[in-house]
Amino acid sequence: MSTPPNSEEFYKKLKEQLHETASWPTEYLYKFIIKTDVEKITKLEAIFDNMGAVIRTTESKNGKYTSVSINLLMPNPDAVIEKYKEVAEKVEGVISL
Repeated sequence: MSTPPNSEEFYKKLKEQLHETASWPTEYLYKFIIKTDVEKITKLEAIFDNMGAVIRTTESKNGKYTSVSINLLMPNPDAVIEKYKEVAEKVEGVISL
C-alpha cells in the first residue's frame, strides 16, 4: 500500500483480496510507518481505542520513524477498509503497509 491509499480502485481490490484470503470475523494486522511524533502516534492509536487492539510501536534505529503494528479482531473487509480510510484522513503523513 502507498501513502495514503485513497483511490476507490485500490480499496475495491483490497476488499476482494480480503474476502478471498480470510473467513470473517478474523484477526487483522495493520502496519503503519510514521515520523516519530508523539502527537501523531497518539492520534493513530486513538483511532483503534476501545476495540481490544494490541498495539506495538518500534522506533527506527535513528529514531526518525516509528513503526506501529495494530492487531485486532475485525468483523469484515468493509470494517478493515473503513479504518484505513479513517487513518489516512486523520493522521497526516502516515504510510500504510
